Amino acid sequence: MNNAPPEAAAERADARVARIFQAQQAAFSADPLPNAAERKRRLKALKRQVSRYQDVLAHAMSQDFGFRAHAESKMLDLLGSALEAQHAISHVARWMKPSRRSTEWLFLTNSVRVHYQPKGVVGVIVPWNFPVYLALGPLVAALAAGNRVMIKMPEVTPATNAVLKTMLAEVFHESLVAVVGEELADPNLFTSQPFNHIVFTGSPAVGRIVMRTASENLTPVTLELGGKSPALVTRNYPVADAAKRITHGKSANSGQICVSPDYALVPRERVQDFIAGVRSTFEKFYAGKTEGNPDYTAVVNERQLQRMQAVLDDARAKGAHIESCAPMPVGGRQMPLQIVTGLTDDMRILSEELFGPILPVVPYDKEEDALAFINARPRPLALYCFSHDSAERDRLLRHTHSGGVAINDWGWQVVNHDAPFGGVGNSGMGNYHGVEGFRELSHARTVFKRQRFFPVDLFYPPYGNFVQRLALRIFLGEADPALGHAPGQAPHSASTSQQHTRQPS
Repeated sequence: MNNAPPEAAAERADARVARIFQAQQAAFSADPLPNAAERKRRLKALKRQVSRYQDVLAHAMSQDFGFRAHAESKMLDLLGSALEAQHAISHVARWMKPSRRSTEWLFLTNSVRVHYQPKGVVGVIVPWNFPVYLALGPLVAALAAGNRVMIKMPEVTPATNAVLKTMLAEVFHESLVAVVGEELADPNLFTSQPFNHIVFTGSPAVGRIVMRTASENLTPVTLELGGKSPALVTRNYPVADAAKRITHGKSANSGQICVSPDYALVPRERVQDFIAGVRSTFEKFYAGKTEGNPDYTAVVNERQLQRMQAVLDDARAKGAHIESCAPMPVGGRQMPLQIVTGLTDDMRILSEELFGPILPVVPYDKEEDALAFINARPRPLALYCFSHDSAERDRLLRHTHSGGVAINDWGWQVVNHDAPFGGVGNSGMGNYHGVEGFRELSHARTVFKRQRFFPVDLFYPPYGNFVQRLALRIFLGEADPALGHAPGQAPHSASTSQQHTRQPS
């Protein structure tokens, strides 16, 4: 039996992080550019493990959440991971090819190419809400780009962490892929390692800490954060269909999704029809009951449940009306969807990311009012537009910013892996998935090659020769004589330079 005090165990865990990081650095130095066949082999091994371990992973995630439907875990966490790995397997050889670029006219006959070079050791920091997909998605991008990877799992998912650690260790040596988790006493120890890149998924508040710690080593970061993703229902769209799709977005994984619709903007005269649609959809999905329901995921822990209840209590105390779509559970955490109306700007529900089964419904009178409401808030990770009018959709796309968009549905923009996934502003920076993920975790290295007889010497000193004067005249044009010259600098024309170079030495 191990009777070491917790402090000693924490010290060993900290030492393990440093040791693995150094081992991955050394391994990368020994093999800095794995070929396409090797990268495919690694990605295929990962995909096989997802398939083999699907039941074990689903069971572990259910343990960590208190309850999570196995089908939901497989569809939302595991299917996406397999699809992303397969996409990379199919395309990585093409992504790796140097990209031919055009030279400037002055350098015609020479060549410019961009080579995509692995960065080195990548750190991946994973949130609890999708502990497999948000670990393996960045892992796929990093392996496709030829990197080594350390994964920091969340402390609240110990069962999933253990399975993932075993599953990956079967096919990858820790000098290539390693997993650490809740054993770390100080999570900042992970981000303080001098990684060549860090991918973090989580809240904006923690993202700022990660970015600040990474800056000590000038480590570039990809931040996938969150925010209040709006769902705008327009007057021309069937309200019952919009209600069905938004309800699914708010009830899948109990709304604990970074791209879940945070609130719905609905034409004022259609609010009651929308609410009726949400209630009837929730009834259809879950037979009017969440407690003990085999298809409905629990709130991950008591702390998150109390946070949601505090947001609802704040709204209720300030005059909001709250409708529960099913009876509240007795002692459990399978919280049914809560519809909230009668909102005011001083309520927490309109300023905090909800990340749970709470749906504020905001009425609007004119489209301009809805756009103003969206734009008055930080830029979200996702935006959802329910409209059959192309001009209406185009206005929304032109006049708003968000990480991604889905039209007439929610969330599916994320699991189409040929397109980038990322935030903007408060919802993050950088992208992964597809070729953008490959490039995010690669260094784009420009390689210029001069042809043997190209007369580049004509651009060397002494200055003022005919070729230089001609190039300046063609590409810069004439200077404005009214502007004179820079303060403290004597006038110097091409003619005086030419006259100077012709004087005998």
